[in-house]
Amino acid sequence: MQQPPAVGVGLGLALLSAVTFATSGTFARSLIEGGWSAPSAVIARVGIAALVVAVPAALSLRGRWHVLRRNLGTIGVFGLLGVALAQVCFFNAVRYLPVGVALLLEYLGIILVVAWTWLVHGQRPRRLTVAGSAAALAGLVFVLDLTGAGRLDPLGLLWGLGAAVGLAGYFVLAGRVDAELPSVVLASGGMAVGAAALAALGLIGVLPLNATFGAVEFAGQHTSWLVPIAGLSLVAAVVAYLTGIAGARILGPRLSSFVGLTEVMFAVLIAWLVLGELPTVVQLLGGALIIAGVALVRVDELRGSRAPVDATPEPALAGER
Repeated sequence: MQQPPAVGVGLGLALLSAVTFATSGTFARSLIEGGWSAPSAVIARVGIAALVVAVPAALSLRGRWHVLRRNLGTIGVFGLLGVALAQVCFFNAVRYLPVGVALLLEYLGIILVVAWTWLVHGQRPRRLTVAGSAAALAGLVFVLDLTGAGRLDPLGLLWGLGAAVGLAGYFVLAGRVDAELPSVVLASGGMAVGAAALAALGLIGVLPLNATFGAVEFAGQHTSWLVPIAGLSLVAAVVAYLTGIAGARILGPRLSSFVGLTEVMFAVLIAWLVLGELPTVVQLLGGALIIAGVALVRVDELRGSRAPVDATPEPALAGER
């Protein structure tokens, strides 16, 4: 009947993750306009973040290294899917599609999460979840304010759908990881694997690796390239991944993926505050629809928590951490 206290914490962590993930575009823009290739910015982002989190990750495993050994496969898949695949596919998608269309395709991953929990775990989506899905995706379209899309490049569509698979993998793996594995270890290991995979793709010529080390334009000011790098790695990676993984472990993959949709709304607001890009009335309406969609999914989760619990409940329902 009453909501577990951890759920409120989980929602707060998931929202903080969405806000910090949403800053990545603003930080990355100054680097890319200053001569960085997008893959180089991503490698710097997750590589530095992995190093920053490595020490607390190691400290959290003192005397429990067997937990790391039995989760090496999960960490590797998380790094390849949730970090490397999602970002590589998204940045390749924007080579062929408008950024808004590519982002919309990536966030189709939330539908894949619902399908995954249905097909693999037998958690058939109820009417409220379906309604929440429709409202959230409609809100996403409004927030992106897509107009005059025209004919879309098929290759770009494939890259965008690949990003959706990566995003779904992020939420599913973060929400169903071994309860004994600290979130900081999954974040550090996953980002290290992702950075290594992207660097390997760059070294063999699949991805361009360009970087400059002079002054860049950020928020209308000339500043050192270290400022956006610090923002990308510490805010948009360390804080974003740690809070996102912790939130997903409390809420479960389905609800956390819907809360993650608010990243788009926050990205619009941040662009407004930092870059002076004022959101339109349509975008504000879209933000309201996203919030309504998340609320519907949350109500559905609460209804499900009153039902008899089976042998393999979702973390959001079991309150696992």
